[in-house]
Amino acid sequence: MKLAALLPMKGHSERVPNKNLKDFHGLPLYHRITTSLLKSTYVDIVVINTDSETIKKDAIKSFADRVRIIDRPESIQGNLISMNNIIEYDLHMLDSYTHFIQTHSTNPLLKTETIDLAIKEYLKVIENNLFDSLFSVTRLQTRFYWKTGEPVNHNPNELRRTQDLPVMYEENSNFYIFSRNSFILNEKKRIGKRPFLFEMDKIEATDIDEPEDFIIAEKLYTYE
Repeated sequence: MKLAALLPMKGHSERVPNKNLKDFHGLPLYHRITTSLLKSTYVDIVVINTDSETIKKDAIKSFADRVRIIDRPESIQGNLISMNNIIEYDLHMLDSYTHFIQTHSTNPLLKTETIDLAIKEYLKVIENNLFDSLFSVTRLQTRFYWKTGEPVNHNPNELRRTQDLPVMYEENSNFYIFSRNSFILNEKKRIGKRPFLFEMDKIEATDIDEPEDFIIAEKLYTYE
């Protein structure tokens, strides 16, 4: 079974200026995840939805017909538009595909091996109809508090070792795998009604949101 990989990118970035095209060890940042997706056994096509002519021209120059460009209409442009609205538009433009993986340019450490492992797991869990989608998470075992000072996952009167606390999972935004059907049935959301949580390595799951994240990701890339 082949999937379409959705890689949405806007030209403007608030926290890290020109983030998608920013040099990351000699290449524009988005090239890292694009290359990882193109190497996947299961990914049939990488689809770049963008409002940026610069990104569009660079993608065509760098990857030719290995990627498909979708020009983002003005109706779904801007910082306040939900990613699910962009996915909805992409699915409308990709009517020959049933299954999708959506990821971001801000995950430069994500490996092809992990992508393939996650897709393979997705195909297995949807076959038994126990789950309808999959998304990546990072395992956390630490003491959490609400802003009010109230504990979230522990009793302050019982100082348990952190490794003995209940495991919690953070949605790390590395990838989401879903079908056209699950997206529609769950009110056009990439996470379905019965999602499978795919646990990832903490380093590989590094996501770039702030300028310091970019520095950390570059250092970890060198370390890797």
